[in-house]
Amino acid sequence: MRVVIVTESFPPDVNGVAHCALQTARHLVDRGHLPLVVAPATAAGTGPDAEAPCPVVRVPSLPLPGYPQVRVALPSRRVAAAITEHGADLVHLASPFVLGVRGMAAAAKLGIPAVAVYQTDLAGYARTYMGAGETTAWRRIRSVHAAADLTLAPSTAARHDLETHGIPRVKLWPRGVDTVRFRPDHRDEALRRELAPNGELIVGYVGRLAPEKQVELLAGACGLEGVRVVVVGDGPSRAHLGEALPGAVFLGRRTGDDLARIFASLDVFVHTGPFETFCQTVQEAMASGVPVVAPAAGGPLDLVAHGRTGLLVPPRDTAAVRDAVGSLAADPALRTAYGEAGRGMVEGRTWAAVGDRLIGHYADVLAARRLVVAA
Repeated sequence: MRVVIVTESFPPDVNGVAHCALQTARHLVDRGHLPLVVAPATAAGTGPDAEAPCPVVRVPSLPLPGYPQVRVALPSRRVAAAITEHGADLVHLASPFVLGVRGMAAAAKLGIPAVAVYQTDLAGYARTYMGAGETTAWRRIRSVHAAADLTLAPSTAARHDLETHGIPRVKLWPRGVDTVRFRPDHRDEALRRELAPNGELIVGYVGRLAPEKQVELLAGACGLEGVRVVVVGDGPSRAHLGEALPGAVFLGRRTGDDLARIFASLDVFVHTGPFETFCQTVQEAMASGVPVVAPAAGGPLDLVAHGRTGLLVPPRDTAAVRDAVGSLAADPALRTAYGEAGRGMVEGRTWAAVGDRLIGHYADVLAARRLVVAA
């Protein structure tokens, strides 16, 4: 099968869309298929894509105003040309919004089936950054996804949102997690002594430091006696969070085995953002044997079994985050039980298993198209 993955982000970018697109390409290659990736050019230009398992076509892009870590593709004929030259059987649209719109238009014009993967709560971001604009965001989301042969939602909450806003042909496709890289035995006592020299309980957040992530909700946990908050990531909110989270340790962006070592060395993982369609860092914490505190909204509702693998708290509630961390800090046995249960829940959620489900969705779409042509 020849698949063109048109993605709004791809490594070296570090985010959920980029990571999922990379894992998808890897799995397709592993299963003997022929993927091609189309993605925005990086800030450094269009040099070799060291991580990519397949060819990558880079489209000219510009940094998003006020958020230079995010690149937005410019209009380009390279998208349609890449799909044509690759002889695509199917187009995979990863979180389509700008580049994906052109990918969808090219697929429609060429008569090639398209699968659109919903990954980003753009309506929630519109609320956060503009205080409005949700209706406009959903109109654009609907225009792309309604044209696709199939839309894949990463969680039941995301599927409900899509269906509520009139998007047809939606199925569930969750994300995998690398249970070999992220595992409890990466716990590093030397790192723990460095982060918490007085033996404090280590409470960690991993992700972008941006307004929609609401990392400042960890302020209450920073005030708990015997607790050290550790923040991993970078973004436009970094300077503000340095003031909002007194005593917190900021480690910057970490990846790979280094990130896995940090995850496993935490005592509690806290995710604060209420706009997650899935929330990959929750799965990575669970794979690392770490109990989770997360908002009872979006993707975490599917991932965190409240009272078994962690605690779900009301979104945007600093006191609730503080109290959840405090209850886990006071009960080491409960932390151990939640961590072990979390690891058990994600052991079967490998990228290979999830990737095979995706290929099954591709096969269904192609079979449906053949029936239409035959009719």
